Amino acid sequence: MGALRRKLTRAGLPGLLVTHLPDLRYLCGFTGSSAALAVTRRGGRLFTDGRYTAQAAEEVQAAQAQIVSGLPAVAAAQWLAAQPGVVITGFDPARTTVAELAKWKTELPSRLRRGFFQAVPAPFVELLRAVKDEDELEIMAEAALVGCRLFERLLSFLRPGIPELEVAAELEHQARLLGAEGMSFETIVASGVRSAMPHARATATPLPARGVVTLDFGIILKGYCSDMTRTVFLGKPRAEERNAYQAVLEAQETAVEAVASGVSCAEVDEAARGVLRREGLAEAFSHSTGHGVGLEIHEPPRISAGQTARLLPGMVVTIEPGAYLAGKFGIRIEDMVVVTRNGGQVLTPAPKALIEL
Repeated sequence: MGALRRKLTRAGLPGLLVTHLPDLRYLCGFTGSSAALAVTRRGGRLFTDGRYTAQAAEEVQAAQAQIVSGLPAVAAAQWLAAQPGVVITGFDPARTTVAELAKWKTELPSRLRRGFFQAVPAPFVELLRAVKDEDELEIMAEAALVGCRLFERLLSFLRPGIPELEVAAELEHQARLLGAEGMSFETIVASGVRSAMPHARATATPLPARGVVTLDFGIILKGYCSDMTRTVFLGKPRAEERNAYQAVLEAQETAVEAVASGVSCAEVDEAARGVLRREGLAEAFSHSTGHGVGLEIHEPPRISAGQTARLLPGMVVTIEPGAYLAGKFGIRIEDMVVVTRNGGQVLTPAPKALIEL
């Protein structure tokens, strides 16, 4: 909370209204589904409803918790408006709807409705969350290793004829047995020609007797997400599949090696894209190279072309280039990597060499 208050001072903002739940968890530890946090340069107050009386008392740190009967965000806005010297309050326009903002204004005194709320030019809390501390990194490393164990367990389960949905169900069942609170996104199991769709959902399609199976999944552990992708082969890969796999693997490892403090996100993206361009697969790589991970599965920074933001120690990013040939197959390999002062440390050390089952 102290870092956020210092940001408010530098920005000339006497107050900030925070409503995005992952931001609330980061700032004060609250994990409920309905709350708002009012922050001033002196401190913070969390507003939630009566369902969370006991939970707020147990979880909330670095802020005072207050139970209200109405909308928590409205109560937070009214509290901020009553604080001495708080003549302007910032809010994140990316997390606030037009209807919500209108509601907040109507609940304020008429003299404050016009200029009290000010959209912040950048998401204050989300940018703070991008750099993880040692405790966060320890949790994320643990979550990533659970993902690796899941992949290793699943290798003995995969066989031709099993529906993709059953593979996803087995993976998610095993995740719970290993302590996961849930999955960080909908598990992707894409086989055969469906592997050419980067975000294909698992379906009733049976795994092929011979072909590609792409597994993209992540778990939530103590609130933090993991994310990894591995592509394996049922049967012996064809020459085109083998060559594409080796190209994607080289692109992925080259980009991992490019991760370092001070390097721009665009440079890391180009490290992967350059390899695939050389191999004639530039057009087959249809998405960015990666993204930040933390309390949410997609956080800053974004590892893609044109992104001038530079990596900082403590950031955790994915490196996940792919090649997708419509009507044939797709390949993707993904690791979580933490930025250190000396480079990048892979958190998902599951095997990446071509696997034939």
